[in-house]
Amino acid sequence: MYTYSQLISRNMISTAILSIIFIVVAFFITSEQVLLQQKKQHDLIKLYLAHSSAENIESLSKKIMQNQRFSFFKVTNAENNIIFESTSKSDIISNLLTPKATTQKISPQGFIVSLQTNASNYAHYLIVVCATMLILSLIFVFIAGKFSINRYKNIISSINKQIKNELTHVLNNTDKTEDEDIFDLPELNAGISEIKNQINSHISDAGALEKEAFIEPLTQLENRSRFVQFFETKSESIDFGVLTITRCSELQTINQIHGYTEGDNYICKVADIMKTASAKFQAAKIFRLNSSDFATVLPNTTLKDAENYAKELTNQFNKYQQSSDLDSVGYTGLVSFKSDNPLGELLALADTGISVAQTQQINSWYSQTDSSILESSSASYGNQNWRQEIDNVIKYNRLTLLIQHIKPTSRNTKTYNEVLARFLNVNDEMLPTASFIAMAEKLDKIVAIDRMIIEKVIAEIKDKNLHDQQFGINVSSRTIHDEQFLIWLERKLLRDPAISKNLIFEITEFGLQQNIKTSKRFIDMIHRAGSRVTVERFGVGLTSFKFFRDLKPDYIKMDSTYTRDIDEDKNNQYFLRLMVDLAHRLSITVLAESVESQEEIFTLEKLFIDGCQGFHIGKPEPL
Repeated sequence: MYTYSQLISRNMISTAILSIIFIVVAFFITSEQVLLQQKKQHDLIKLYLAHSSAENIESLSKKIMQNQRFSFFKVTNAENNIIFESTSKSDIISNLLTPKATTQKISPQGFIVSLQTNASNYAHYLIVVCATMLILSLIFVFIAGKFSINRYKNIISSINKQIKNELTHVLNNTDKTEDEDIFDLPELNAGISEIKNQINSHISDAGALEKEAFIEPLTQLENRSRFVQFFETKSESIDFGVLTITRCSELQTINQIHGYTEGDNYICKVADIMKTASAKFQAAKIFRLNSSDFATVLPNTTLKDAENYAKELTNQFNKYQQSSDLDSVGYTGLVSFKSDNPLGELLALADTGISVAQTQQINSWYSQTDSSILESSSASYGNQNWRQEIDNVIKYNRLTLLIQHIKPTSRNTKTYNEVLARFLNVNDEMLPTASFIAMAEKLDKIVAIDRMIIEKVIAEIKDKNLHDQQFGINVSSRTIHDEQFLIWLERKLLRDPAISKNLIFEITEFGLQQNIKTSKRFIDMIHRAGSRVTVERFGVGLTSFKFFRDLKPDYIKMDSTYTRDIDEDKNNQYFLRLMVDLAHRLSITVLAESVESQEEIFTLEKLFIDGCQGFHIGKPEPL
């Protein structure tokens, strides 16, 4: 759109061009008129002088000069003597309009008349006409500019209105009516279509970003960020309610034993059960807080009503457990809240409820109503329950052992069976293994648990005469750095050398890195006793191979993040091949865990992995 000054300038240029053309045309027309006038004057003078005598020619010429305006007028006789001559001054424009002087002989007297018309009147008229035309043109320029600006404004306003209507329909996803199209311009329609496409693209991208930011991809539930946002911006219609946290107790075990695909299926099944159970409660919302925890918010629901939801979860979890041959499925902690309760306090109370529920029946729930436990500087109620359960397991040796085979990839490679411990409560029901180990670590009972597992494995080997097999035993990082444990274990191994040579102790890479000096002492002691060491979950840390050259482990077990979908991941293939080559140079056997498909096995064999472990190789079975 032009500005007012731009329109004035444009119109003035156009007017100037037209004015110049007009003036030139007017000049030539006026010149022709002057020339015609001069011709007429010649004819008239010829008529006057044709019947004049020599005696009165002079006086007649003076009369003619008075009646007609000439710039130049001269009469001579046949002998070329001047009878009459008159000259008048003219301005520049008159001179430009005045034609050349013309001469004509008058018979029979023989007079010669020369004249040149005075064009002053024509010049005056020409100036007046041109000036009038210029003034009118200037007035037209300003008036036309004003009208053009108003017209452009109206057109732009109408186009803006049409674009606004189009965008409103796009954003509101509504249909437009035909009378809303003020202009049917191809360029405008093309531009609006392009804007529509860009807006739809941005809306789609924004939706994808929001989904990525707030939706957990596996279960399609809202994530922890949305959960926190929900509590920070609770609607005024929510005065009270119940928060439940459900913990999937077997996720870690399923991932390690059955593979990540089964772990994902397990999580999705739990999510489906929770969705079905919560459908009976109006405005109930489910969130996935992390890999194993789900939160359910039941707005404006009493704790008594929410317990029905927890009971339904337990019933459905029990059915799923029986059909899937699991040790357990999940445990739930409940806590009621009001609109002013801090979220951190609610989560702590619900977590305590889970800890209590895990010490009761399988897949049970617990309603945490005592908020005073958060003020205790010692163990909470849930911790006290766990302490009792762990002490009971240690005192009565409530432990059962499973093994999972590690398959060698060649006949020349020797592997072993990894021992998996499962813990039982007073009712001989399986306690959640991951929670049990975590609480044993927290309550400083893990060293006693590791001693119990080692003694149980050695006793099983003796009782069942399993001297022809080799067994891997997991030991926690805290245990290998315990001085008393090292003394006890060394004596235990040296006492039974026939059994010691068949034992392999598995320690995580992170656990070894916590204290290099004591880790080296532990490994040296294990080697002196005739046993061997596996560094599991290798690749998670930033350990250098100088570290392994100094510690001299016998096996490294690659972390599942490198072996999972190895047949499709070229980067992990390259990294794994490099690790295998370096490990073999140090005489270290390389194993792969969480192997879930034949394609992965085939790829790992091509990378010269020495052994594979996972659900596809074999399920855990009794020792």
